[in-house]
Amino acid sequence: MTQDTAYETANPYPAKNALQKSKRLDGLAKTSLKYAAMLWFSVAIIGQLLFVYYILGFYVLSAMKGNLAAWSNVLPHGYIKGDSAGNFAIITHIFLATSITLAGILQLIPQVRARAPKFHRWNGRIYLSSLIIAATTGLYMVWFRNGVGDFTQHLGISLNAVLILLCAAMALRHALARQFTQHRRWALRLFLVANGVWFFRIGLMFWIAINQGPAGFNPKTFEGPFLSFISFANSLIPLIVCELYLRAQDSKNKAVHFSMAGTLLVLSAASGMGIFVAFMGMWLPRL
Repeated sequence: MTQDTAYETANPYPAKNALQKSKRLDGLAKTSLKYAAMLWFSVAIIGQLLFVYYILGFYVLSAMKGNLAAWSNVLPHGYIKGDSAGNFAIITHIFLATSITLAGILQLIPQVRARAPKFHRWNGRIYLSSLIIAATTGLYMVWFRNGVGDFTQHLGISLNAVLILLCAAMALRHALARQFTQHRRWALRLFLVANGVWFFRIGLMFWIAINQGPAGFNPKTFEGPFLSFISFANSLIPLIVCELYLRAQDSKNKAVHFSMAGTLLVLSAASGMGIFVAFMGMWLPRL
């Protein structure tokens, strides 16, 4: 008996074994992508809850104490005495930030959608309405209240607001048409652009951390090429990653699944670092 014949005798179903191995790899690839996405979402939830804690602990608490002037210590054009329209816009914008963040998290949790569909629908209505108001007041503050940063940054912030309105409209359209797969995808895109301010902050602090200080911008004037870049990147990079993730989900290629899972792991680590530095260096000292 030759060596090849002996191998065939010991392995009478080589094709079947290869198929089983391929299926196991397929399962592992899909599982890796699923849990990598869950890891990033979990890191994001922690970071956003810390952001909510900061908003409540500084902005809301200051307002409750009647000390709106304290906002100007953080925002260059915070509360301005006599500017009724501008003050109304910024107060509305900041107070809505908490409900938008919490509502957005709840909208993306599958268990909430499955077990409390009525709550999911009403929470979605509140979420969309709040986002429309926040995006509109944000545009007003940027262009009519001398928003911080230069013209390029104002364009980036405006792009974020426009994307919020677009994604909100598309998510609502597909929900009303009961096209739930497309609705969930647009809701995911909406969640990402709605957190553009949060991405800006953790991205900036991650950049400062890896450079061991401000790089590519002037911290006094808050202008420079990096800030111009991140003003657009805080909306566009999350959307690009989202599209790659959705395409990876649809793909049958194991390599695509593993590659996307690896990318999400790296982004989870970067997000975690940005969140930690933002909380310790930017948010906690003001509480």
